[in-house]
Amino acid sequence: MKIGKREIGPEHPPLVIAEIGINHGGSLDVAKNMVTLAARAGAECVKHQTHFVDDEMTDEAKRIFPPNADVSIWEVMQRCALSPEAELELKAHAEALGLIYLSTPFSRKAADFLNEIDVPAFKIGSGEADNLPLIRHIAAFGKPIILSTGMQTIGTIAASVEILRGAGVEFALLECTNLYPSPPEIVSLQGVTELRQAFPDAVVGFSDHSIGPEMALASVALGACILERHFTDSRYRAGPDISCSMDPSELRHLIDRSREIHIALHNPKARSAPEESVYRFARASIVADRDLPAGHLIGAADIWARRPGNGDIPGYEFDRVVGRRLKRPVLRNTQLAWSDLE
Repeated sequence: MKIGKREIGPEHPPLVIAEIGINHGGSLDVAKNMVTLAARAGAECVKHQTHFVDDEMTDEAKRIFPPNADVSIWEVMQRCALSPEAELELKAHAEALGLIYLSTPFSRKAADFLNEIDVPAFKIGSGEADNLPLIRHIAAFGKPIILSTGMQTIGTIAASVEILRGAGVEFALLECTNLYPSPPEIVSLQGVTELRQAFPDAVVGFSDHSIGPEMALASVALGACILERHFTDSRYRAGPDISCSMDPSELRHLIDRSREIHIALHNPKARSAPEESVYRFARASIVADRDLPAGHLIGAADIWARRPGNGDIPGYEFDRVVGRRLKRPVLRNTQLAWSDLE
């Protein structure tokens, strides 16, 4: 798939998405500073969350308290939502720094707004992974879609994938565990493999809510092409997603290490050119294991393989030397050559 000018897929380095989300706590200045720090850390893409609370939730949400907050989900989002004008300013700031700006719409009104301000792609969160009317509405815009699949199974996201296929949009599916933070006991790296097998036409990635970079980096070795993690300017800031957020140094670490893993992932099992000089001394050559006279019929006890490997007969040819007769006498530890044998 392609978002803006960025190609995304197995042949390209993983796209690391720094999710600012609601970590700014409703402050545009904090949000802009987070974007600036993400850019300085080497990010290519930042992601926000777009909340129009009145279109997103009913009054029932005022009685629902998420496990990572001490107030209702309604109040969390009302406190943290940026105004449309503020989000436009945040998008302009990100793009001025050369970043791809994405946001997750949590309602039809938010999706319409993001389409109006011309985001290059849409991110759909795990909570909306089976919200078929919203997915259908977003897919109708015809832009690439990244869909997180937390709290879902292969079977339950199949209907959502069919909507994306039917709309003809490029799409990615992210393995995700929606507990903040997610302990390794419930994180599914196997899910990356299962998504690749079940939906071969999808770009597959990993949306990480664990602590530390290990799970996200491991997912790259399994084929994840997109890595998404919450991002903050400081781990000491208060907020419901801070516990599973990375700071600028961790973001740089994730970007650099994921690219290294991607490079190594595409190297076949073979002796590389830089290893040749090592191979010459590290491997063994066939030598006489004792003094042997000319005309001697070589037995297995007469020879051995020892370093360095610059001899004529490598150690793996041991069995071909046994049973051959010497043309000349040799002393113990003398490297044998094929010309020494009848």
